Amino acid sequence: MSSLDVTNVVIVGGGTAGWMVAAAFSKILNLKKIGIHLVESEALGTVGVGEATIPHIKYFNRLAGLDEQAFLKATNATYKLGIEFVDWGKLGDAYVHPFGPYGMDMQSVHFHHSWLRQQKKGTAKPIDEFSLAGMAAKAGKFQHPRTDLQSSPMSSIDYAYHFDATKYAEFMRSVSESRGVKRTEGKVVSVKQNIDSGNIESIELENGQTIDGDMFIDCSGFIGLLIEKTLKTGYEDWSHYLPCDRAVARLSERLDELVPYTRSTAKAAGWQWRIPLQSRTGNGYVYSSDYISDDEAVATLNEGLDTAPLSEPRLLRFKTGIRKKTWNKNVVAIGLSAGFLEPLESTSIHLIQSAIARLMTNWPDKTFNQPDIDYFNRKTQEEYEQVRDFLILHYHGTTRDDSPFWNYCRTMEIPKTLSDRIAIYKENARLYREDLELFSPVSWFAVFNGQNITPARYHPLADTLDDASLELRMTELHRATQRCLEVMPQHEVYLNKVIG
Repeated sequence: MSSLDVTNVVIVGGGTAGWMVAAAFSKILNLKKIGIHLVESEALGTVGVGEATIPHIKYFNRLAGLDEQAFLKATNATYKLGIEFVDWGKLGDAYVHPFGPYGMDMQSVHFHHSWLRQQKKGTAKPIDEFSLAGMAAKAGKFQHPRTDLQSSPMSSIDYAYHFDATKYAEFMRSVSESRGVKRTEGKVVSVKQNIDSGNIESIELENGQTIDGDMFIDCSGFIGLLIEKTLKTGYEDWSHYLPCDRAVARLSERLDELVPYTRSTAKAAGWQWRIPLQSRTGNGYVYSSDYISDDEAVATLNEGLDTAPLSEPRLLRFKTGIRKKTWNKNVVAIGLSAGFLEPLESTSIHLIQSAIARLMTNWPDKTFNQPDIDYFNRKTQEEYEQVRDFLILHYHGTTRDDSPFWNYCRTMEIPKTLSDRIAIYKENARLYREDLELFSPVSWFAVFNGQNITPARYHPLADTLDDASLELRMTELHRATQRCLEVMPQHEVYLNKVIG
């Protein structure tokens, strides 16, 4: 090894972020040459309420070498085919953001253009009936995709998971430690920096133990122990775009039927989540303290529970935004220490995952080349901004005027990147995927259409087919989707077979 090689990595903080980092590093890095040391304090606890994910979690689990059956058992997981949004566009509305496509693209344009053409003619069936994932979610059905049926909607099923985040961290810990990751229990009380470079050289624990490192991963949560308290990196506040700043979470008994989707219900000052696990149901109300008190939020959450409570309400406070640098000197912040975007589209764990992947791509040596660090920070900023814009669309794209909160969201100034995207869609229904951004045109269309944002026209190439051919293809696609739905097993039956 070169004398410049990083040989000692210290992860400060456990929880989901810390142990995901440890699990990935222990799989990818050569632990005979690179030591991985995780320091956490059980006394500090973790946030541990993020229980819903998006399909990219499958790639991380595969990268980390996890067995799906063992993972499902260990974390009380269920499958997830999408998110149901209730009362977002207007009171009484509901739509599903599905994992997987609508129909099939035609004439080199996205399927929704062909559907919009039919809609203008008055012959279109509901768009949800062209989404196998969306239909299966609402019917309580699930199965893995059939890759052997390439021409069938069965091949396009995509899915994620709901799971107990605390148990997921424990599972990651057992995997990591079995591969040689060292864990130390203790609270960090001081940090030593190099006088010349400002890089962190070591941390000192409450018991007096000193732990040296070449590179530090800050997974200390909102506090940002290294990235903020030590390096004073600064924070870019996005509360003016996403005004919710608190959440109250509460566990309740499991649902009678384990549905394969997350539900998000818009409330007077925010929104309420429901996440079904094998053992219980996760619930929470994300809200703005400018528009509702904590006591009122707890009462609202309790009124919206579908099953009897199992825990006392737990209050969380946060500020939406991102560190001005998520990699500063020899410290990389991952998870809540890097930034926070509310869990409306279940992106929290994905942002941990993508940060790990980006760091591995830009793995440093002890020189910590600044252009590499700048690139990492730029790409992280872009990703957070793209997700931010998608979340803002849910709030801003509404006609609700029944509360001061929704009046603010409906009329607030939004980023130009989002206003431009809305303007393009309203004119001709065109949707673009910028620089491999997380959310696809299918996801953007689901929210635009689900919240009644109607385009003036569709893509001209959607007129290439004659009317009879279009009607025939749409009828066949609809029929194929319905046939697939009919043969799919119930979610809980299928889950129990996989678990064994």
